[in-house]
Amino acid sequence: MMIIGVILAALAVLILIVVLRAVMLKPTEAKEAKVKLDTSQRSVEYGKRLAKMIQKETISCLNQEDRSEFYEFHEVLEELFPNVHKNCEKRVFNGSLLFKWSGKSSQNPILFMSHQDVVEAGGTWEHAPFSGDIDEEGRVWGRGTVDTKGSLFCIFTAIEELIGEGYQPEVDVYIGSSCTEEWSGDGAPATVEYLKEQGIELALVLDEGGMIIEEPIGGVKGTYGMVGVVEKGYGDVKFTARSNGGHASAPKKNSPLVRLGKFMVDVEKHSPFVNKFTPTLDEMFRRCAPNMDFGMKVIFANMWLFKPLLEKLLPSINSVAGAMIHTTLAFTTAKGSDGLNVLPQEAYVTGNMRFSHHQPNEESIKAVSEIAKKYDIETEIICQDPPCPIVDYNSNAFRLVEETAKEIYPGIGICPYIMTGGTDAKYYSEVSKNCIRFAPLYINGQQYGSIHALNENIYQGTLPMGVDFYKNVVKKSR
Repeated sequence: MMIIGVILAALAVLILIVVLRAVMLKPTEAKEAKVKLDTSQRSVEYGKRLAKMIQKETISCLNQEDRSEFYEFHEVLEELFPNVHKNCEKRVFNGSLLFKWSGKSSQNPILFMSHQDVVEAGGTWEHAPFSGDIDEEGRVWGRGTVDTKGSLFCIFTAIEELIGEGYQPEVDVYIGSSCTEEWSGDGAPATVEYLKEQGIELALVLDEGGMIIEEPIGGVKGTYGMVGVVEKGYGDVKFTARSNGGHASAPKKNSPLVRLGKFMVDVEKHSPFVNKFTPTLDEMFRRCAPNMDFGMKVIFANMWLFKPLLEKLLPSINSVAGAMIHTTLAFTTAKGSDGLNVLPQEAYVTGNMRFSHHQPNEESIKAVSEIAKKYDIETEIICQDPPCPIVDYNSNAFRLVEETAKEIYPGIGICPYIMTGGTDAKYYSEVSKNCIRFAPLYINGQQYGSIHALNENIYQGTLPMGVDFYKNVVKKSR
């Protein structure tokens, strides 16, 4: 009885500690922070100018050779931003752009980046996808408004206006804009190769990534700027099953398609990938925890106790957060027989993989290949890129982005986070230790969900804040 009493007393103390730690986490000002959109004539004019960029269709596709639409888009840029084109060195890499605005010093140069290509825009939209319509609520509609002509507009406008004011930057400022980002094509690599040849080491690369958004994670109240500091690796893998084929009227068991099906179910039910919280993810949840619902706060205020449990359960609770703690594998395409009544001699599925830093390419592919072997399935790597170097959220570059964002959007929280998608910034780690993925624009939940989907749009009222953000980063760079 005494032992039971001691155990119960210890349990009571533990519960008390856990609850007290949660109660002691007081909400931050980010919980009540709201973005006030600009309604001045400035935002109206910005909206009209962005609309002109949207109206020029710049869809890119795998291995695209015809780049004429991008050269036509460059003409739009030249019309909209004459100061940039008159005062900056311009280089074109088969449709991709690099501008250099010379500063007082060539030391510690910075580069702002946002791609000009967009994905296709099928389906039925509320406003035509390349209309550039502006509605009564001040939303600019069209493919690319969020991903990423909106931020590209802000970058060019910031430099355009600073040049017009007679300002000279302390350091060289570059603008990079690839026309092949959506299919990881040659644009960014060609630009990086040029920078390497010139011996240029960039103090900061600022590309697309996280944005300003309310409730960035379910259960986290408030407005946050989500700043990407980690980008996972990328891979496409083919899994092939073979047999002698045969007539569908007398099917044998375990045909190629059946084995592939069993394999995919096995991978989904028994993931071979290791779940692990990283310092970046720890910091993200530490910054979000004060504004969580109380139940979540109890858990995330006591990671010393609950982390092992979270590592097991998070992928099944939240797919986005789960993708931050392990390698992911999504089966994307499949092929079997060409005949409706023929058993395939060969069938395959492809999988898109995003590799975690703690279980990178080789280790992750080996883990899934072991499962494939159980079903007599061969694994073939189509392409792969390793995980990118991690940017330190304590670095001067991160602090610059954080401080500037808070000046432009008072009261918001800033969180480092793990990018689950890919950007052109992955190529720039060869010329910079500080490749930060962040576009300083406010978007709501619908706008976030419209990326690569229907009804993409952005508030014209957030564009002035984006322009001022880039201006301030230029002025603070030394």
